[in-house]
Amino acid sequence: MQLQGKVAIVTGSSRGIGRAIALALAREGAHIIVAARTEQKSRFIAGTLYETAEAIEALGGTALPVKTDVANEQDVANLLNKTLHQFQRVDILVNNAATNRPTLFRNTALNRWDEIIRVNVRGTVVCTKSVLPVMMEQRSGHIINLSSVVADKLHHEPMTGLAYDVSKAAINRFTRGLADELKPYTIGVNALAPDNTATEGWSFLNRSVDTSGWARPEVWGAFAVFVATQDPSVFTGKILSEGELRAEFQKRDSSPG
Repeated sequence: MQLQGKVAIVTGSSRGIGRAIALALAREGAHIIVAARTEQKSRFIAGTLYETAEAIEALGGTALPVKTDVANEQDVANLLNKTLHQFQRVDILVNNAATNRPTLFRNTALNRWDEIIRVNVRGTVVCTKSVLPVMMEQRSGHIINLSSVVADKLHHEPMTGLAYDVSKAAINRFTRGLADELKPYTIGVNALAPDNTATEGWSFLNRSVDTSGWARPEVWGAFAVFVATQDPSVFTGKILSEGELRAEFQKRDSSPG
């Protein structure tokens, strides 16, 4: 129970990596605000914010589901208000919410490009901007952004599309810049950079691809717990792939004491 009593907002946590992170943080004792847009079950893709909240409560944890469009300032203000009303603080923000429609740039409609950038980049910015005054007053906190290995890859299989790739490159620069800015407030800002992970959303977008060899979302839940339990005064500004995270685990396990 390394996070006993901590308060964590996890966006896009109705399914996939977001859900896995929410459950992993809850197992360590954190109170979870489940922020997502999906309220109703769909025959196309599994997961709702209420199902994630129920799964957390089944573990004995505390969950507050709040329907949220992360790029909408009013929605995010409502998310923060409900969080503070119930828990009076925010210790962890996981900016996981994202969208994609993998397409060649020449075939990508501008409104589709705009939507991907809106959710992936603006959503991260709006949510971060919202919690910052609280964390700065606390002089502590962890912000964990979800990036991707595609931010630094020219070719990726399956194709993710330039809009998504550009959005994740922006997340990396945002992470590093904000980490530097917030060092005086002991707020750690880091990014997880998954490669192919067998989530409901990614499998939906790649129906013909064999995902049996892909990573499982639970791996990233464990990694998020690791990051959220580090000292934010020194563990900050990192873009962490699976390999880099496993190396961090090994350093911790081999350290004296």
